[in-house]
Amino acid sequence: MERRVYMDYAATTYVKQEVMEEMMPYFTEKYGNPSSVHSFGREARKAVDLARERTAKALNASTDEIYFTGGGSESDNWAIKGAALANKQKGNHIITSSIEHHAVLYTCQYLEKMGFEVTYLPVDQYGLVNPEDVKKAITDKTILISIMFANNEIGTIQPVKEIGRIAREHGVYFHTDAVQAVGHVPIDVKDMNIDLLSLSAHKFYGPKGVGALYVRKGVRIHPYLHGGAQERNRRAGTENLPGIVGLGKAIELAYENLEESNSKLAAMRDRLIAGIMEKIDHVRLNGHPVKRLPGNANLSFEFIEGEALLLSLDMKGIAASSGSACTSGSLDPSHVLLAIGLTHEIAHGSLRLTLGDDNTDEDVDYVLEVLPGIVERLRNMSPLFAQHKGEKYYV
Repeated sequence: MERRVYMDYAATTYVKQEVMEEMMPYFTEKYGNPSSVHSFGREARKAVDLARERTAKALNASTDEIYFTGGGSESDNWAIKGAALANKQKGNHIITSSIEHHAVLYTCQYLEKMGFEVTYLPVDQYGLVNPEDVKKAITDKTILISIMFANNEIGTIQPVKEIGRIAREHGVYFHTDAVQAVGHVPIDVKDMNIDLLSLSAHKFYGPKGVGALYVRKGVRIHPYLHGGAQERNRRAGTENLPGIVGLGKAIELAYENLEESNSKLAAMRDRLIAGIMEKIDHVRLNGHPVKRLPGNANLSFEFIEGEALLLSLDMKGIAASSGSACTSGSLDPSHVLLAIGLTHEIAHGSLRLTLGDDNTDEDVDYVLEVLPGIVERLRNMSPLFAQHKGEKYYV
């Protein structure tokens, strides 16, 4: 059988065996509703409470600051809409960045239609937001700053603590979309001056369809779903009991092994990046060379299309993702890559390889063995490459 290599861990992870084992009884034997007062319900409530404790501990938060949600996108929506609507008497201005996930960008655009004003800050060539730009953008109408912790495409880690300090000094709430960061980098919401933080279990070996929102005590935020009294009257609906149990176990495991996991991932990532740059010409690394997620490698290959690169890798058993958004039905390249200054042509030739716990040095070797030949073949078919070499290209 042909070798299969998964290097798309930023898209999703598998559910770890220990996580599955802890979840399983809550599908079958321990199926009570956490809101019920009988022993089945109390058993379920205890499991939800434990998951809340584990999540709070991982972030250095209190248990009553953790709210379980349906995932990262819901947490982002709730943080931004909830804070905006609860504080509109104070002002109507929101600050975010041009490289946020669409769960943040589209939520901000929705609020603009409702009369809110949004400033979209630029980033530098590495995808970093300048804290001074944040400070300058604050007005007496600013109620919320939302800057992601680490970028999902290029892996750049933002100066979150500094942005949080600026927000705190100006009496403005600070939300961070930490979906890519939680479980992969140390996070301390108190030390980093974070008021609201979004996370999603399936990015750190937990189940899909469950996430959490950290809301600092005292933050004014509207409820997200109306109905029952679940999540302290802020998010109605019967809890996803097995999912919440899985999130709690996964986040605990992630932070128990963080240093060991990160050093292994960073070493493989660096070897992968160095090998690609050495073996292939006309390649650029996207994102910050040092301030980046330990498992993220995002590279642009000139003169070729990211889609063709992805499909060719897939035929060799390698799962990766592209910097181009063609798969979503859009012909525009990634907004993140354009924001860091790439041209449309170069942005279209981008590849994101994200490593995880099951990757090995042999996986890296296999990619380094296969990728140069694929790039060469695609470039030989490319009119842009022929033009670059000064050759005539005949269709």
